[in-house]
Amino acid sequence: MFRAETWFRAQRYLSATVQRNSCWRNPKGCLADRVAVVTGSTSGIGLAVARRLAQDGAHVVVSSRKQQNVDRTVAMLQGEGLSVSGTVCHVGKAEDRERLVAKALEHCGAVDFLVCTAGVNPLVGSTLESSEQVWDKILDINVKSPALLLSLLLPHMEKRGSGVVILVSSISAYTPIVDLGVYNISKTALLGLTRTLALELSPKHIRVNCLVPGMINTEFSKAFQGYEDSAWDQLKKTNKIQRIGQPEDCAGIASFLCSPEASYITGQNIVVAGYSPNL
Repeated sequence: MFRAETWFRAQRYLSATVQRNSCWRNPKGCLADRVAVVTGSTSGIGLAVARRLAQDGAHVVVSSRKQQNVDRTVAMLQGEGLSVSGTVCHVGKAEDRERLVAKALEHCGAVDFLVCTAGVNPLVGSTLESSEQVWDKILDINVKSPALLLSLLLPHMEKRGSGVVILVSSISAYTPIVDLGVYNISKTALLGLTRTLALELSPKHIRVNCLVPGMINTEFSKAFQGYEDSAWDQLKKTNKIQRIGQPEDCAGIASFLCSPEASYITGQNIVVAGYSPNL
């Protein structure tokens, strides 16, 4: 009898806690008073994520390698009534990473969320025929840069007592695409980086998860479509949900992972692909 009563009390407490902490009850938005840094956020998945985090109440710092893209995106999102700022950032350059952190700290002196969508693939071709320069560029931008940027932001997340990091991999980490050899490898490395960082940072109350997009309607996927229509058609056939994904399909999940609703989720690689690569 005592055990049953204790269990029911615990359930009532948990239910009340969830309702009290539910981010969706906040009229300012579920991420109100939070600061997010989103790399590669002037187009595609990065732009969709930046917009959604801002719509849900966060102040978002957008970035891109080109000033005109940053200016256009900031003006567009501010025109939608969203709280955003921006700066040029080539994530492979140390001085640009430092500038991005400084820009984020201008808002309130701390950072809550880091979403790393910036990535490159300078070569369509064989893995073993790729030059050392290609290897260095892809691994520097896609794998090393997120870790180095996070190392700069970490002390400012610790000020908040918690934080969220979202890396962005690719379905090619599970099902490699022919002629995207080094890119496939870099995206596979991000799965391991996610789990390693989740273990290292959990004592600091910082959660690390990874989005694994499939076929999403972005400039990168359009370039691949133009390269080889038959390969693009084959990718579409693998989808169990018979449509091409949109950047917004990733944005809602990113917002959820940043929210208190996902406070018990870390170290996960979350596939957003219209099908399961394990089926």
